[in-house]
Amino acid sequence: MRLAGKTAIVTGGGRGIGEAIALALAAEGCAVAVAGRSEAHLEKVAGKIREAGRESMAVRCDVTDPHSVKELFGKAKQKWEKLDILVNNAGQSHSDLLARVSFETWNQMLAINLTGTFLCCQAALQWMLPQKSGRIINIASTAAKMGFRYAGAYAAAKHGVLGLTRSMALETATSGITVNAVCPGWVSTDMAEKAVTTISGKTKVSEEKAREILANDSPQKRILDPEEIASTVVWLACEQARGITGQAIDVSGGQVMS
Repeated sequence: MRLAGKTAIVTGGGRGIGEAIALALAAEGCAVAVAGRSEAHLEKVAGKIREAGRESMAVRCDVTDPHSVKELFGKAKQKWEKLDILVNNAGQSHSDLLARVSFETWNQMLAINLTGTFLCCQAALQWMLPQKSGRIINIASTAAKMGFRYAGAYAAAKHGVLGLTRSMALETATSGITVNAVCPGWVSTDMAEKAVTTISGKTKVSEEKAREILANDSPQKRILDPEEIASTVVWLACEQARGITGQAIDVSGGQVMS
């Protein structure tokens, strides 16, 4: 197992991509703190990890709240006394033209997708810098590299995540810490299903046709599985990836090529 003896925190870990990442890290021997806002979902994922013979804890956390983030990292430190891997997966999207996006929605998109990532990164560095090792992996999006109609606030926040990732990678380059981003395209999650519903409602096409529209965004013409994102995260968390930092790796079926 490539991550035996390691510990990790995964935000937004109760479902979708976050759940797949938490389970994949555990399968490689990692102890995982699963964080998010839905206790029922978190406990379910943590239970699966414990059933597989790995240590896990479910921690309710609002990543936009500095006190809540401090509490999350405090609980993990109390249990394991070290942190090897942080995966910032918590996020939320919103669909509307920028001309109609309210100030409240704009702030919410920045808070959840960008500020939450910053707060968790900062908290992780309090551990990782003294121990001179660690992996920070930010789940961004292809929206971190290109504009999207009806998702301008989300794209702006994810572009910010990419800038944060690169800056932090430079600041930690000689510290034994790597900081990278993974940029998924459309993945079979609640977020994608929400997009399907929106497209179907606005264009009056069937949900099946709406899924086809999303799939056609990539040259592979398919919606990815969460496990495909998780396997990339696991690789970045391994010792073999120690020379990779400041990168934004696309897992999008070719939607973005760079």
